[in-house]
Amino acid sequence: MLETKNIEIYYGKIMVVRGLSLTVADGEIRAILGANGAGKSTTLKTIMGYLDDQPDKGTIWFKGKRIDGMKTEKIVPLGIAFVPEGREVFPELTLRENLMMGAYTRKDREIQGDLDRVFNYFPVLEDRLKQQAGTLSGGEQQMLAIGRALMSRPALMMLDEPSLGLSPILVTEIFNIIRTINADGATILLVEQNARKALSVAHHAFIMETGRIVLEGPPEKLEQDEDVQEFYLGIKKDQSVRGEARYKRKKRWR
Repeated sequence: MLETKNIEIYYGKIMVVRGLSLTVADGEIRAILGANGAGKSTTLKTIMGYLDDQPDKGTIWFKGKRIDGMKTEKIVPLGIAFVPEGREVFPELTLRENLMMGAYTRKDREIQGDLDRVFNYFPVLEDRLKQQAGTLSGGEQQMLAIGRALMSRPALMMLDEPSLGLSPILVTEIFNIIRTINADGATILLVEQNARKALSVAHHAFIMETGRIVLEGPPEKLEQDEDVQEFYLGIKKDQSVRGEARYKRKKRWR
């Protein structure tokens, strides 16, 4: 469904993403994991057309159509929705108005059915349709942001740090919804620092470091990798072997 080929992205003279190639197959959840500054969010924003004149090199394909260099307003109708880090709801608009903004490119008559689907995922939203979005809690705003994205009826949803700033209970709820949305037919590309949660829902994951994919595979394989265990899952190794492992990690990943 989605494929990036050798993309390079610069901020000024600084290369942020280095020759990145990844694919997302129809019906999958794929996750991109990595530390702050690895280039994860930049990758999603570039796919979505948020960054002018990006990528500087390489191509991006969606359903066989080349989309690199296209504007966001041209990409959304193709079937891609993006939930950015920080939710970015319209605080002065009501919940209903926010949700309807997600359907602004649509001209069909099935919008009410999709509203009902959003309320099925997030019942709390239906009870607050006339409430201003800016008065919601962080968790409720995240639900609204995901619901707004669903209103465009996307084939591919891209989620940037959906667990950021949420309580553990809400994080679990959000990831359960992500799994359900995927089971209902949406393909998902997920950027997330909570590696455990991301790997619990993903079919395949990429480890991104300093702008490059350094490791990838199914979650069960990555979870057995000693470097992933230490640096992303918080499983500490014996001090006597840590230095040697770090050397091997650098040699293997680079």
